[in-house]
Amino acid sequence: MTLQERINAFVALGDKLRTLDTDTKAALTQRANDDNGWFDELSVTNALTGVEKMLTKEVLENWVSEYSTSDTEKPNKVLVVMAGNIPAVGFHDALSILISGHILMAKLSSQDTFLMTTLFNWLKEIEPKFSDFIQILEAPIKEIDKVIATGSDNSTRYFVKYFDKYPNIIRHNRSSVAVIRGDEDDETLEKLADDIFLYYGLGCRNISKVYAPKDYDLTKLLKALEPRAKETIINHKYANNYDYNKSIYLVNKVEHLDNGGLIVVESEEMVSPISVLYYETYENGLELKGKLSAAEDKIQCIVTDGKWLADSEDFGQAQFPGVATYADNVDTMKFLSPIVK
Repeated sequence: MTLQERINAFVALGDKLRTLDTDTKAALTQRANDDNGWFDELSVTNALTGVEKMLTKEVLENWVSEYSTSDTEKPNKVLVVMAGNIPAVGFHDALSILISGHILMAKLSSQDTFLMTTLFNWLKEIEPKFSDFIQILEAPIKEIDKVIATGSDNSTRYFVKYFDKYPNIIRHNRSSVAVIRGDEDDETLEKLADDIFLYYGLGCRNISKVYAPKDYDLTKLLKALEPRAKETIINHKYANNYDYNKSIYLVNKVEHLDNGGLIVVESEEMVSPISVLYYETYENGLELKGKLSAAEDKIQCIVTDGKWLADSEDFGQAQFPGVATYADNVDTMKFLSPIVK
């Protein structure tokens, strides 16, 4: 299968996703929700929309053009141990491997089996040659050339030990942060809602912490986020976390702010519980830079208004990464290169 054939197949998959009828989308969501109660209509729809945006001819051709190609390179067997925290979270790794001409050996998460399997089946229907390049595993096997594994800090210790003899990308827990200058208006702050609430805070690109200037009035942020917070708490799983965390803070007399759907607590920690947003203050740019630098290996992405910080993204864009945005800032395509023509 040539590189162009692979690109064409993924473009066709994108077209299929863009033209799904309402009943098919509803059935997909319901079945995905059976695997994972967090996978509701909004989460599944947003995840599939993100996949669609990657799968256009222009995007894919521009993307792969940045990497080397080879006519004779033997395809590698690449094991991917996929996470299941948000819908289709393993798709980008799968796309990178398959578009590069390598063999995907996917160990799916039990939390996201149906959706990923469906995408693979549709791809094989569009291009039957992919049947030889996609293997779904019940357990990792030894006949592999490279490994990509994503998990918790605990599981990554196991991954490092188990897969040490293979070229690998091992990803651990990360979260994302927002930086507030202090002069943002309500409309600007409202854009943070997607960054915080999409996927209920379960993704590594969800904002779990905000850095704000010393003496910043956090009630302004809470007010801007209140409508979305009250929409989000309708989900009973999220509501259970909110009730639990609120009761813990009340019992332990921990100072906090609350808008009826989101709890804000001052903390130097990076990863907040579901329904909780941590905050930390800074006095000047130098101090802020130091705080961000110290936490660099724990941060997936930084959002600000107008990208006024280097390597930051705009408010509202954390959950919409492009195809050339790589988890943990490790270029998966370079790891897989060369691409097989």
